Amino acid sequence: MNRSQLKRSRILRMAFTDSTRPGDKEETFIMRATKIALVVTLYWFVSITMVFLNNDLLDNKDLDAPVFITFFQCVVSVGLCLLFSVLAKLCPGYVDFPSLKFDLRVSREMLPLTVVFISMITFNNLCLKHVGVAFYTVGRSLSTVFNVLLSYLVLKQSTSIYAVMCCGVILGGFWLGVDQEAVAGSLSWTGVIFGVVASLCVSLNAIFTKKVLPVVDGNIWKLSYYNNLNASVLFIPLIIVLGEFKSLFEFTRLSHVHFWGMMTLGGIFGFAIGYVTGLQIKFTSPLTHNVSGTAKSCAQTVLAVIYLASHKSGLWWTSNMMVLGGSCAYTWVKGSEMKKVPVETHISDTEKSKDDPGV
Repeated sequence: MNRSQLKRSRILRMAFTDSTRPGDKEETFIMRATKIALVVTLYWFVSITMVFLNNDLLDNKDLDAPVFITFFQCVVSVGLCLLFSVLAKLCPGYVDFPSLKFDLRVSREMLPLTVVFISMITFNNLCLKHVGVAFYTVGRSLSTVFNVLLSYLVLKQSTSIYAVMCCGVILGGFWLGVDQEAVAGSLSWTGVIFGVVASLCVSLNAIFTKKVLPVVDGNIWKLSYYNNLNASVLFIPLIIVLGEFKSLFEFTRLSHVHFWGMMTLGGIFGFAIGYVTGLQIKFTSPLTHNVSGTAKSCAQTVLAVIYLASHKSGLWWTSNMMVLGGSCAYTWVKGSEMKKVPVETHISDTEKSKDDPGV
């Protein structure tokens, strides 16, 4: 087990272990089940709330500044990293967080990942802006397919026929979903293209993350700090080129507390998703985490349809079930295959499961 896993394990243990009873080494089944239920519920709440919050911010007809919104969330993440770093120094034993000190060399070596990271979260938000929450699961469903393609093209890793069949189901669900959106007259090709590019970037992000983790001593929090800090700087010229500052200054609610409160809340939930994802993996397993994420996506879609009072055809729902079913089957197949290979590969796939922001 590497240093980053030990570090994360201590954080998670502190969060959910009763330190007042050190001698109580074994817990009852009910207590264990209750903790797992609470962790899974927390993951669902944070993940679904984050998607709806981002959709609400991005769907604002008076403010067309999706890159600025993404930039602000990165700034909030940097601020939270620094805050927890200070709290860890002030309250040792209660807050476990790495000491953060800016290193230009580390920041420079993180740049390739940051470029991919910027592309991932930008296209992810642009997809959400154009397709909405209901179609978001389908629109962003090809990350698994790209994982298989990139594993073969870049890492020269072959994939079993069963995993390829699962990808075929996902592709079929994707195309059926696009077709049904077109039939309903609500298809946005722009949103679909953004979703496909975002899916590709999610897969690339997983590869680049594993490459640069040694630069930050395998610490996921340091990686998040440098990644978001680099992104915050690189977003500024992009915002200027796209003319979003002009749109921002013309926004009538720029001085409203509610607007900035929602922006900050979106950033907090964006930061929290990384923590609750690790928490769920810790208390369940990578396989269960992916199944939970698939079920969460299904619930998220149903909630969006109910919230918008939309009427969807049977084929539209079939497309969603194909995407979710194919994703769940792929997770099960990969989980079965991982049991037959050395531990190092298992850890690699575990890390990959935490890279998708849309989970």
